[in-house]
Amino acid sequence: MNNYPDFVTYKLLTTLQFIVPVIFTRHIDQANVLRLIYPSTDIQLPIRPDGKKSPRLQFLDTGLLNYNLQNQGELMSLTDLNEACRGAVVPHLVMQEIISLNTYSDQKPNFWVREKKQSSAEVDLILPYKDKIIPVEIKSGKVGKLRSLHQFVRLSQHPYVVRLFAGEFSIEQHNAPDGRPFLLMNLPYYLTTQLMDYIEYFLINGHRVS
Repeated sequence: MNNYPDFVTYKLLTTLQFIVPVIFTRHIDQANVLRLIYPSTDIQLPIRPDGKKSPRLQFLDTGLLNYNLQNQGELMSLTDLNEACRGAVVPHLVMQEIISLNTYSDQKPNFWVREKKQSSAEVDLILPYKDKIIPVEIKSGKVGKLRSLHQFVRLSQHPYVVRLFAGEFSIEQHNAPDGRPFLLMNLPYYLTTQLMDYIEYFLINGHRVS
């Protein structure tokens, strides 16, 4: 599974077939055209990418992506980038920002999928912080629709979850459908490069929310 709608995936693959004769190989990644972002089923450290599961395709050049999608005009008129290409552009930009922060190694970010077969639960991004794996969802919308985060909360041993969206910063208390309480930090998209600093703040101060 990848983080683009079907019509976007088709156009991306058309571009890849032009650039690289063999798609879905590690050679594409090594050519620095894109990154293959693999999922993990881990809820505790270490995060182990599962190379047997389908990766996401992450273009390293946003301009190339948007040119291929021919959506420059659409982007200029939007007030929320989450509306662009059915929500495909914002996850791309956020993941690109996360990759850009890693200047000391070639370690790639990961997303989370539930280990149970035939499960559609998927969290956009998971990040290691001290002894925890922090789940990050990249979307706007009501908290009740963050079903994959609810699945992660139910399986994990800590209550901290993060959402990157178009709104304002806040920390909120909620309950998952099974009644388990969790803390949600809402962070604007433009603070993605400060994400780890805010996660540190969140874990220190989140319990003070009432």
